[in-house]
Formats: sequence, structure tokens, C-alpha cells
Amino acid sequence: MIKITFPDGTIREYESGITGLDIAKSINERLANEVLAVSIDDEIIDATRSITNDAKILLHKWESEQGKHAFWHTSAHIMAEALEAVFPGIKLGIGPAIENGFYYDVDMPDDQVLSDKDFAKIENKFLEIARGKHQIIRKDMPKNEALEFYSQKGDEYKVELINDLTDGTITFYTQNNFTDLCRGPHLPNTGFIKAFKVMSIAGAYWRGDEKRKQLTRIYGISFPKKKLLDEYLVMLEEAKKRDHRKIGKELELFYFSERVGQGLPLWLPKGAMLRERLENFLKKVQKEYGYEPVITPHIGQKDLYVTSGHYAKYGADSFQPITTPAEGEEFLLKPMNCPHHCEIYKHKPRSYKDLPVRYAEFGTVYRYEQSGELHGLTRVRGFTQDDAHIFCTPDQLKDEFKKVIDIVLYVFKTFGFEGFTTQISLRDPENTEKYIGSDENWNKAETAIIEATEEKGLKTVVELGEAAFYGPKLDFMVKDALGRKWQLGTIQVDYNLPERFELEYTGSDNQKHRPVMIHRAPFGSMERFVAVLIEHTAGKFPLWLTPNQAIILTISEKYNNFAKKVGNKLNISDIRSQIDERSEKIGRKIRDAELQRVPFMIILGEKEQETNTISVRKQGEGDLGTMTVEEFIQFVNKEVEKELEK
Repeated sequence: MIKITFPDGTIREYESGITGLDIAKSINERLANEVLAVSIDDEIIDATRSITNDAKILLHKWESEQGKHAFWHTSAHIMAEALEAVFPGIKLGIGPAIENGFYYDVDMPDDQVLSDKDFAKIENKFLEIARGKHQIIRKDMPKNEALEFYSQKGDEYKVELINDLTDGTITFYTQNNFTDLCRGPHLPNTGFIKAFKVMSIAGAYWRGDEKRKQLTRIYGISFPKKKLLDEYLVMLEEAKKRDHRKIGKELELFYFSERVGQGLPLWLPKGAMLRERLENFLKKVQKEYGYEPVITPHIGQKDLYVTSGHYAKYGADSFQPITTPAEGEEFLLKPMNCPHHCEIYKHKPRSYKDLPVRYAEFGTVYRYEQSGELHGLTRVRGFTQDDAHIFCTPDQLKDEFKKVIDIVLYVFKTFGFEGFTTQISLRDPENTEKYIGSDENWNKAETAIIEATEEKGLKTVVELGEAAFYGPKLDFMVKDALGRKWQLGTIQVDYNLPERFELEYTGSDNQKHRPVMIHRAPFGSMERFVAVLIEHTAGKFPLWLTPNQAIILTISEKYNNFAKKVGNKLNISDIRSQIDERSEKIGRKIRDAELQRVPFMIILGEKEQETNTISVRKQGEGDLGTMTVEEFIQFVNKEVEKELEK
């Protein structure tokens, strides 16, 4: 008999060799019909795998990320089987589950090209296979047998993958008449999948290498109910309407110029005003928490980033060094602000009485992202981080970390990001060469993060292998209005850069000590944050933040002078406004203002000029009536106060 511990602490005894699916059945049949995979002592496995030792168990249903992963991983295999049936001679590459759905990279036969006209055939064959409720069977296979299997099949991509694997670690999964190389986990059978759709196709170089053959990547998504697929497709249509690239163009916030370069956004006046207000908001918060502003250059000597470790980790894939007329002198575009801040800390002697030191900078950094990975403002080559670095004693670390958590939560609350999760990103214990620093320092840093989150009452998930190369971190994943996840704020603990830069402070014992460093960015980057904010609000920004709070619309040109007087009064009172002086009909002006998502429209005509009043419309709601300019100013200020109070 073995003891199985459930998440609530309950312990039950079962015969050795029982499966997670059988354990679910022992609770009730309905649960068994919903279990997609299980975790045994934090290792995710098939629900049909045998359990032979005492263990903690977690049953994964559709609602969990692990459940979806198993669901979509199995779906990728079914899609591959469908593709082989529809296109005889096709060769398979890889087919992983991704955040929303899955894909499979395939090499099409020379005489065939896959297009959207083939989607229906693939979908029909997929659903036919799924309805067969075929058992999914896992099998360990020696390396020589695995190589022979795919060599006979003529699938050189799988042969290459197997050659990179270690004998004794190779597993295959079979459903129906289809077998694929895979680590799993997978569903118990294909019948769990009730709905499927091919989403798109794209080109993808084999193993991401531009020098290798370009394959066809087929994206798909599947669900346990047809209703869920329908809801997902509706959400996608709404997401298209909210696309920050589309809205950013409509609102004239930012622009990309091929002449300037890919991934280098140009901020237009309205976008610059939006950014300025975001910066001012955070600067005010930072001032309350004792941060001091600093400014650092956009470049630094190559040796600076060799010392920090950034060059070794990112140099080959980043912008290449800038040489100068001086022999041996090389500079890099700044990939990170932290080395510069270390040098600022180091410019004078420090005492324990001076700590913590908190430096904040809206610093622009540069990364050479591949052109195929660039996407609007969410993936760019030049971006501004709301960066700050705290230098503190080890005793101060936990309290400082908790204060940063408070700032991040305040930012999320202010901007309406109510649904968020926190991820503790630790190093991979099986691959420690990826990281710099001693085990002792890593253990102290990881412990500090875990204890701080527990004391703040945060619900966290732990991900191994997701730490920065210099230290563990706490990442905040927010959900937008459509339920999509975005990684925004991050907090990192770093014992290693202070070591590399030989940072010191004099302790109460009159001896030299190393400070601990906290890296912190509540927005993450201004570009990404603005992109997420646009899509979260559909471009209808909070009144306190929006670039134009009001637009003045004249019924005819003869009221333009009156409009200028009204505009001056508003601007003097810090109500941001503009005047639409076009010789268009008032109905057209109102429609255009609605499309521009301006919160308030002020209509001026003969009656308003005679009575020295204004007629006000609210975006999306309609007429608010007539009032004086002073009354309107008071009204807007109260609306702003209400927003910020919330």
C-alpha cells in the first residue's frame, strides 16, 4: 500500500501501481471524467501512469494551466495525425502546446502547398480522430529502436531530435494508428476533445535557425466544449478591435518608421503626453517611498557590461559594439540600467547609516530582437524601463522587498488590473551553469523572496529555471479586460552584481560589507505597459491619464474666437483640451470625437456664445446639458478625484 496526500492535507491509502485516473474515480466518476493530467510530487505526468511510492497528488482539470497544457499537447498529436492523412508524405518537426493552443511544424511534400483552403479538411479529419476516443499509450523506447523507426519512415527531423537525446530518456505516445516522439503528458484518450479549429499558418525555420529549411507552422486550438471555442473566437474578434497597433494609429499615439528602423517607436505628441503623465504618476509614488532620481547615458564602455555579465549572456545576440577612432575603445548601446546604477552607488564611500539607497530612472535600453519577434509596442528594440535599484543591508532586504510589492500592487489597483498572479522565478537546480554567483547567495536571495511573499499574503506559483542570470525574481502576471495574461511588474534580488562591481559599505562593526541589490520595475517597460493599457481599456483611458480630456466643437467658424477663450480657461485650470476648427458639420465632428475616444465634447454655437455657457456631451453616454466653464472645470476635477479615490 502507498499513501497519497491530497492538497487539503487528507491522506488516503491505495495499492501500489494505482493511476491518478483511478484515484479520481475513487472520489467520484464525474471527477474522473474531468481529470486531464496529474502532478505527483510536483512532476506532471499522464493520469494513466502508475504511482508506486508515497506521494503528494494534484489533479489537473481544464481550468488549470497544466490541464490545458496536456489537452493542447494531445491536440497537437491529433492534428499531426490528421495532417498525415490529408497530406501523404508530409514530414513532422515539433508540435508543442503554447499559451493559447498549439502548433506543429511540418515539411510539406514538394508538390503540395498548405493554404487556408485546406483548413476545413484538416478540422474534419481531426474531429473524426477525436471522436474515436482512442486510448493514448506511452512507451519507453531504446535510442537505436527510435532511430530505426523514424529512419524507416524517412522523417529526418525526428531522427535529428533523437540524436540529441540520451538513451533511456526517449518516450513515444501512440493514439489510433499514429505514433510520435514525446515526453508528455497527454490525455487518457482523444475523446476529451470536442472542438477544434485551425487558426493560421506561418513560415518557421527548423529549430529557429535562419540557415536551415523553412517549414510550415500550423497553429490550432481545441476545447472540451464547442461553446468554449465559440466564446474564444468572439474574444479574438474583440481583441482585434482592441489591438494596440490599430488604436495607437487611430489615436495618433505612436508611429514606426522604416527609415528610423524596425522596433524603434516614435512617440507622437499625444503619446508623449500619455507617457509623461504615467512617468509623473510613478515619480510621485517613488518620492513618497524615498527614491532619488538619477540619469545615465544611452551607451557605456563594453567593459562595463563584461563586468556585469550582460555581455557574456546577451552580447552575441545584441547590438554589436561601437568602435571609436581611439585604439581598442568599444562602446555598447545600453542593454540594462543596473551596471550604470552600480557605478553611481560606488562614486563615494557608504556607511550602513546611508542605507538603503534607492535610485530610480526612466532609462531607455536597447536589445536586438529578431525581426520576426517584433510586435508593436510589446516587443521592440528600444524601450524605456521604469527602473529602480535599491542597495541595502541583508537585514533590510525583506522589508525593502515588501515595500516594492506595495508599490506594484498600488500601480495595478490604480489602472484596474484586478486579476493578477505572482510567480516566483527560481534558478534551474539541474542547470546551474546558466547563472552567476555562489549557491549560498542564491539560497539567501530565493529565501528572502519566498518569505516576503508569504508575509504579504500573496498567492504564488514557483517556476524553476525562470530566474534572471544574476538572481531570482518575483514576476507579476496581470489579466486584461479580455482575460489575457501579460507579464508586467518584476522584482529581483541580486547578491551578484554588488560582488562583481565590488560595492561596499562600512558596517556598525567598522568593517567592509557587501550590500544586497533589488532590481525593480512596476510597469516593466513604458512601451509594453502602454500597449497593455490600450488593449485593456480599448483606448478609453482613465480621465486623469488621457491626453485630451475635452474637445471643443464649434457649430460654425464664427464661433472659433469664443472657442479659443473657452480653451484658454480650461488649459489654465489644467483641463487638457483642443479645438476642432474644421469646416465640417457638427454631426461629423461629434462622430470623429467619439472615434478619438475623447471623454468630453464641448459644443459651442449661438446660444452658448450669447449666454457665455457650454453644452457638454460625454463620450459614449451623450448630452450632459448646459453649464458654465467654471462648473465644467469643477465637474471634471471631481470625476478625476473619484477615479483616483477608487
